Amino acid sequence: MTIEIKTATLEPVRNTFAHIERRFGDKPATRYQEGTYDLQAVANFHYKPMWQPEYELNDTRRTAIQMEDWYAFRDPRQFYYGTYVQQRAKMQEVAESNYSFFEKRNLADLLSDEVKAKLIRFLVPLRHVEHTANLNNVYGTAYGYGTAITQALLYDGMDRFGIAQYLSRIGLIFDGNTGDKLAEAKTYWLQEEVWQGMRALCEETLITKDWFELFVVQDLLMDTLNYDIFFNQFEQWLRDNGAQDVAMLMEFMQNWHKDTSRWVDAVMKTAVAESEANKATLETWISAWRPKVEAALAPLAEEMLGAQALPLAQAELDKRLNKAGLFK
Repeated sequence: MTIEIKTATLEPVRNTFAHIERRFGDKPATRYQEGTYDLQAVANFHYKPMWQPEYELNDTRRTAIQMEDWYAFRDPRQFYYGTYVQQRAKMQEVAESNYSFFEKRNLADLLSDEVKAKLIRFLVPLRHVEHTANLNNVYGTAYGYGTAITQALLYDGMDRFGIAQYLSRIGLIFDGNTGDKLAEAKTYWLQEEVWQGMRALCEETLITKDWFELFVVQDLLMDTLNYDIFFNQFEQWLRDNGAQDVAMLMEFMQNWHKDTSRWVDAVMKTAVAESEANKATLETWISAWRPKVEAALAPLAEEMLGAQALPLAQAELDKRLNKAGLFK
């Protein structure tokens, strides 16, 4: 008896979806392409938004920035839901291990009273700023245009909610999970003079209507200055003052900002390269908002780290603006 084994090759009827084929050609597409491009509805809406009847549900007129193709805002990280969740799960696993290590070994007991007080006064209240960042990015998801940027804004917004929770956990570590330090930090946020500029700035962003302008203010201006001061320079101060173990509690925020900055820089470069009108609009926004952000941070930075802190952060912001092709 003879057994003959044959193989057969099955050719796919089509390589990808029709709308992806129209954009990239008849070839196998990446998961990012299939999960991002041309997904947003553009026609045949059943109704206009009752709260803004002058607009469609998805409308390019909600921002002064104009693009020939709104899907030009490609995410260099290639984040669609699957890749985003997988990467953040890995980051969270590391963060949970760090927090568990810190708590299990009672490393907080090794810190001086000065360091503990400074963390509660300056770091923990930042969770309110992160909650604001969550709202600002989710606003961009709701009113932005094109899945390429709106989904990235949503991921950013969810990240900020997680960062706010990690900052809250730092407070809980220092009070034995009673919540007393969170209440103390909230009092600083609501009443202490050095925080009131930041509070006012956050409130002003929450009433900003142009979603792309809000993206620039929150994800470029505020984040660049905030993260350099609170998570780079302040971490260095902690190491210099015998609190190097606290760096474990900041690692998620540092890695997150480095990762997210790649996307923010790519968005800014794309918008600038699109047209001179876009570049002029972005420079107008930055010129109007940057002094407000710096004025809000100035008393905090000086009280935390001295007069040199804000200029160092400003230098980092200048680098990013020049990298995007602005103010040249």
